[in-house]
Amino acid sequence: MNWQQLLSLKRFGDTQPRLRKLQDETRLGFEVDYDRIIFSSAFRSLQDKTQVVPMPITVGSSREFVHTRLTHSLEVSVVGRSLGRIAGKKILGMHPELETDLGYKFNDFGAIVAAASLAHDIGNPPFGHSGEKAIGAFFESGNGAKYQTEMTEKQFRDLVDFEGNANGLKLLTESRNGVEGGLRLSYATLGAFMKYPKESLPLKPSTHISDKKFGFFQSDVGIFKDLVQELGLLQKQSADSLRYHRHPLTYLVEAADDICYTIIDFEDGINLGLISEDYALEYFIKLVKDRINTKKYNQLETMRDRLSYLRALAINTLINDAIRVFEENENNILSGNFEVALLDKSRYEAQINDIIGLSVSNIYQSNEVLEKELAGYKIIAEILEVVTSALMHQKNGMATSYDALILKTLPKEYCNGGSSTYRTLLNAACYVASLSDSAAVHLHQTIMGRKL
Repeated sequence: MNWQQLLSLKRFGDTQPRLRKLQDETRLGFEVDYDRIIFSSAFRSLQDKTQVVPMPITVGSSREFVHTRLTHSLEVSVVGRSLGRIAGKKILGMHPELETDLGYKFNDFGAIVAAASLAHDIGNPPFGHSGEKAIGAFFESGNGAKYQTEMTEKQFRDLVDFEGNANGLKLLTESRNGVEGGLRLSYATLGAFMKYPKESLPLKPSTHISDKKFGFFQSDVGIFKDLVQELGLLQKQSADSLRYHRHPLTYLVEAADDICYTIIDFEDGINLGLISEDYALEYFIKLVKDRINTKKYNQLETMRDRLSYLRALAINTLINDAIRVFEENENNILSGNFEVALLDKSRYEAQINDIIGLSVSNIYQSNEVLEKELAGYKIIAEILEVVTSALMHQKNGMATSYDALILKTLPKEYCNGGSSTYRTLLNAACYVASLSDSAAVHLHQTIMGRKL
């Protein structure tokens, strides 16, 4: 892979190349990507989607702040921007022709990674990661399983292993009447967004990090092929499937996400009393002990101030270490031979694993989280049952009066599956994924006759 192709400013529908040296410095194409994402309705809905701990949480008489998908995404984009800018300086130092001949600046790398980071969770369903599992369970072992014979194996796998990353690419790129190419982001940003540039089958064909999940639905094969060709992503040897190596900047997007959920989910658990302050300080200090200004730290009187100080140090420490790993492995990343996440090669891997282990036991498996996931499974399954039935009855010309009422509640873009069972059911799954937590609860109560 080469950086000139990887930094493509092309947008869907372009017939002429966009050259970096001709860009308006006050309104760069990569910065336009960020703006388009942040003003999109799909991004705004993240304000009411669970990150880890369900909203709202009340402790005593005060309501404690916890992260939603939106606040998490904003923070990941800030970390991603720093990672991209620092990496950009180093890349331009190794490939000076990118700046001297083509006009690229180090801020371009920051803008690409920030935009891709901002969008990284845009396709996730309500109720956290259990939302993906609930959609998949409906088609694998629930009432949706009866449609398996009407689809190809890969199409059915799209539903059984419903993936927020693939849904994100669909949201960012899908054309509809009057909106060609979705948000029409630059191909560089879309490339950095794709953590798993492969289709749903085969399942985990290798231990390479890019084969862990899949990144596009069968409905989006066309735009995926256009993206990988324009960006020059390396295709993996595979006779019967589309599998490619990652865009190098994807590793920075992933690192930004890993840094934020490792440190900030942990901080949420502390603020909510799920993790004791003594444990928290011990674990954080292990990570940043060489960088603490003892005099300044001892002047901090409140737990919140101490945590804020340690959190900032921890994030900065991990940013610098991720950059070290990226720089040392740039050649392997460009050739597709770097098989793990950047933080998997961190010199702080043991401390990171300690923090994640405590988060799993005390936060991710807490009663608040488990109760939300249990409710989410039931809510999603019952909404999918009603919506899939209505859409399939419409497709087959058998819609009842009740189906017609249900269909009136759906946005038009989800009602046009045509004659394809796959498209119809994918529309149903993507519609449910588009709902915020509160919207899903409200719709479920309405369907069940509990909302009058």
